[in-house]
Formats: sequence, structure tokens, C-alpha cells
Amino acid sequence: MPYLSNRKSYEDATELMAAFGDNAGYEAAARADRSLDQGNHIHFCHWRQIERLIVLLTYDQPLGTIH
Repeated sequence: MPYLSNRKSYEDATELMAAFGDNAGYEAAARADRSLDQGNHIHFCHWRQIERLIVLLTYDQPLGTIH
């Protein structure tokens, strides 16, 4: 499960999903790569987390342990 440090992570993921649809994960990956190229490791980690969150949000079945 991805670590979400704040609500902004969720908002960024849903914003990308609304704007890019099925390609939202690719956009998040591109933003992560761009941040890494610029030497910004904080934003790189943020966008990689968003990429993972988008994958999880696209599943329509429960993931992980259900209590």
C-alpha cells in the first residue's frame, strides 16, 4: 500500500485521473521522471506515490486484508 502523507496526494491522483483518464499513471510517471531529472527527489517520491495510488484507485475490488 502506498504511503499518503496528506490529502494533497489523493487530490493530485484524482486530478490526474480526471484530466488524463486511463493515461493518468503514465502522466504521474512522467512527472516523477521529470522531477528526478531536475534533481528534485522530494517531488520524485511524491509523483511515484501518486502513480501507485492511481493503480490502486482503478481496481474495483477490495485489496489487502478485509476484516
